[in-house]
Amino acid sequence: MMESGGGGRRTKVLVHLPSGQAVTSYAALERILFGLGWERYYGEPELLQFHKRSSIDLISLPLDFQRFSSVYMYDIVVKNPNLFHVRDEYIH
Repeated sequence: MMESGGGGRRTKVLVHLPSGQAVTSYAALERILFGLGWERYYGEPELLQFHKRSSIDLISLPLDFQRFSSVYMYDIVVKNPNLFHVRDEYIH
């Protein structure tokens, strides 16, 4: 997280575009991904992973949501075009 000019902190947030809702937990993200045809993949026990049968794409996330950084968010955006967006959010 970076300091902004207003004295608050700036962080990245993954937004589900159709609903306009920020993803604030893995439970919320999992519900959205399941609705888009993603399924849980259990290849690596230290990761939370999802795959689609219709593609070779694999989403791999750290088990701890606190470590869900913009790198993982952009991976989700690329693998789900026009459905997610990463935006800056300021915390005062």
